Amino acid sequence: MNKIRITSEALEGTEISWFAPICNGDFEYLGQFDDHLKSDWKNTSTIVQTADQLGYRNVLCPSSYQVGQDTLTFAAALAPLTKSINLLAAIRCGEVHPPMLARALATLDHILNGRLTINIISSNLPGEDLDSEGRYQRSREVIQILKQAWTRDEIDFEGEFYKIKGLKTEPVQPYQQNGGPLLYFGGYSPAGVALCAEYCDVYLMWPETKSRLLELMHNMSAKAAEKGRTVDFGLRIHMIVRETEEEARAHAKKIMSKIDIQQGDEIRERAQDAKSLGVSRQSEMRELADMDGFVEPSLWTGIGRARSGCGAALVGNPDQIYHKIQEYIDMGIRSFIFSGYPHHEECKLFAKYVLPRLKTVSLPEAYGRRPKNQPLTPLAKGKRK
Repeated sequence: MNKIRITSEALEGTEISWFAPICNGDFEYLGQFDDHLKSDWKNTSTIVQTADQLGYRNVLCPSSYQVGQDTLTFAAALAPLTKSINLLAAIRCGEVHPPMLARALATLDHILNGRLTINIISSNLPGEDLDSEGRYQRSREVIQILKQAWTRDEIDFEGEFYKIKGLKTEPVQPYQQNGGPLLYFGGYSPAGVALCAEYCDVYLMWPETKSRLLELMHNMSAKAAEKGRTVDFGLRIHMIVRETEEEARAHAKKIMSKIDIQQGDEIRERAQDAKSLGVSRQSEMRELADMDGFVEPSLWTGIGRARSGCGAALVGNPDQIYHKIQEYIDMGIRSFIFSGYPHHEECKLFAKYVLPRLKTVSLPEAYGRRPKNQPLTPLAKGKRK
């Protein structure tokens, strides 16, 4: 099998990110909603500010049509409240007319002084039933129009979904140069892989066994090479770390202790991406797990019984978690998006037990999109490139 080719081949460090549960995704017991863990501004902004103070390099701000806060508004409000952390804002292609979206993203990038990264989402809009090829074609057209809006004084585009003829506009240039904000992307179908290989910077994967992750990485690397490009790889996964493995496993059991099978099915099915190929791969992984839900050492699939999308967690003591992350880094993964339940508490625990042992980087800086002038937090001094 050919060698995996990544953009940041010589990078001495990795991007460690946390998660902002702005779409009703914070629990003490999965499926049991608590008022103090609602996806309101107070709770979610506190999580992001804590992650910033503790030395995380990015934070995923997701998107949902059904529940939660608006992603771009949330990110803009956090700009003056954070200092170093990047914000990974999820955008659902097709939701906003692309020229207007280009203006909004460029404005947000300036508000954040170049701390914006973008997660490209290609799901159906409410009431739609586009096939995979259609959804990813729309995303392709959105990205192409964004690039035109950011670099030209006229948008001239004709595609399947958008036809924009001679739209005069001053280039709404983002703060970040050399291509604008980094594009993160997750998708498993051939059409999705082709889109990422052609236009995106970081290919995000959900947790699977190492052999299955490597298959995905080799396939994406080969597709990008066909376009004369390389991409980096990211892993979105939950986190449960405690002083001992026994304590970590006990917490895993605790957060699942008040949910029944029917309730778990309802939670999974309500998601916009519930029928996607990625979700089906998560289900396949659970079928390979042992009686305790572990499919590999420290990789626990039980959490997927109560949520759609990312359906596994790293569970263990600090040494076990650190070495598992190092295994992923050795495979070529350069970005991690962690989360845990409750999110604020787990954010602090990972920062206490594991984060100081990892060399971290800001990918926009590593890519040369913005100057390396962001201040370091005391925790991370000497640990970052």
